[in-house]
Amino acid sequence: MAEPAAAAPRHILIVEDDTRLATLLSRFLCEHGFTADIVGNGLQVEPEVRRAEPALVLLDLLMPGMDGIEVCQQLRRFSSVPIIVLSARTEEIDRLLALEMGADDFVAKPYSPRELLARIKALLRRVEGRLGTPTATHGFRIDEAAQRIAWEDSWLPLTPAEYRLLRKLISRPGQVFRRADLNESEEGQAGDRVVDSHVKNLRRKIAQVRPQGSAIVSVYGLGYRFDPQSAQDAS
Repeated sequence: MAEPAAAAPRHILIVEDDTRLATLLSRFLCEHGFTADIVGNGLQVEPEVRRAEPALVLLDLLMPGMDGIEVCQQLRRFSSVPIIVLSARTEEIDRLLALEMGADDFVAKPYSPRELLARIKALLRRVEGRLGTPTATHGFRIDEAAQRIAWEDSWLPLTPAEYRLLRKLISRPGQVFRRADLNESEEGQAGDRVVDSHVKNLRRKIAQVRPQGSAIVSVYGLGYRFDPQSAQDAS
């Protein structure tokens, strides 16, 4: 009996203007079962993502042509490709801004290649999810296979992190989730602010297609709950 064909290697786009660092990272990823391309200018990222449709983007913030924050914002206008920001800029504001603009994770330079590899694999596992039949709850439809959520017939333009957070909320209507329960990669006050940024973006996106509001309600001192009967968002 013939053996099943092996799955094609997942392709990663490395956005890094340090040629030596980018080459070393590319070799490391290829040694661990991925394929990789490198671009060294922020203006090259959108056309390359549209052309190659990578499984994940590794994005440096300090890029010529267009910085990483602008690149994130540009990609999120048309793509939900997972993005991990790699940056020597480690101030909290840089991390929060990158995540608010659509990045899924933030890794500070210098980083351990093995830790970065573990984060890549973990993010891809979450994004790829499991195959299944779309489920519906209170007008929201979850398509686990495609990792997307719709309000009635309108698919929401969600990042992978936003998808996971919204799926968790709407899977248990009325349950209060602490920020720590909704937070997968950060800890402490910075993590709380990351969750708040994701919720802010979710409310805006849902409200664009759901006139009565996002149904994500703030619970003072605790976190958030999904209230499908909510006529408007609590601030």
